[in-house]
Amino acid sequence: LPSLPGAAMFAAPTMVKRLVEHPGRETADTSNWKTIVYGGGPMYVEDCKAAKRAFGDVLVQIYGQGECPMTITCLPREDIADESHPRFEARIASAGRAFANVEVMVADADDRPVPVGELGEVCVRGDLVMAGYWRNPEASADALRNGWLHTGDVGFLDEDGYLTLRDRSKDMIISGGTNIYPVEVEDALLQHPHVVEVAVVGRPDPEWGERVEAFVVRDGDASAQDLDAFCRQHIARFKRPRRYHFVQALPKNAYGKVLKRELVAG
Repeated sequence: LPSLPGAAMFAAPTMVKRLVEHPGRETADTSNWKTIVYGGGPMYVEDCKAAKRAFGDVLVQIYGQGECPMTITCLPREDIADESHPRFEARIASAGRAFANVEVMVADADDRPVPVGELGEVCVRGDLVMAGYWRNPEASADALRNGWLHTGDVGFLDEDGYLTLRDRSKDMIISGGTNIYPVEVEDALLQHPHVVEVAVVGRPDPEWGERVEAFVVRDGDASAQDLDAFCRQHIARFKRPRRYHFVQALPKNAYGKVLKRELVAG
């Protein structure tokens, strides 16, 4: 962990978590680290707090897609640093507010903006949004409907314009006709002291359509019964996993993103 004057880096949240857990971190000199910009996946509240304790107020979050590269929203270091704010945890769980040169809307199925706090698809427009996909007019027309880029991400805006992402729409679990967002369940489970990593997926169920299952990396004796009781304290009963799989590691790509498709298919 070298320390360079005014050093700045970009990292996926998984990479930030690995830096925090690196065996040499406590003896490394990171005093000259200026900025750690993270993005590309969810940064859970507990992981964000751990990174703040480890490295200080150097964290910045950006959110974007290839179609609007890293320029949809930003959560600046001032927000992540301000633990005195009454909505501090909600803010560090968010992806921040829209960049100055784009507009962000959370929309319903008819591309109408939904009320504050209500879930919908995240849409964005502005000069930085792509003109279209190369030689694919059908995909371009689908993604750029009514003048807005449809990201495929599900989230909500609060009264101050902070965008909180729930999940990719394709990752949403529909169980018994109810929408369940894996990130919410994962965030709850990661508060357990013996849960190191977790990935929540939906699997086919003959009665409910889909059931919630959790793949858990643990560092202690947490049992399925322990985790079930823990979930009952933190999330609605119907959202809790119906089955737990204890694994040594989660499958990831080269960027540290969990490959949930492999878990669903396994």
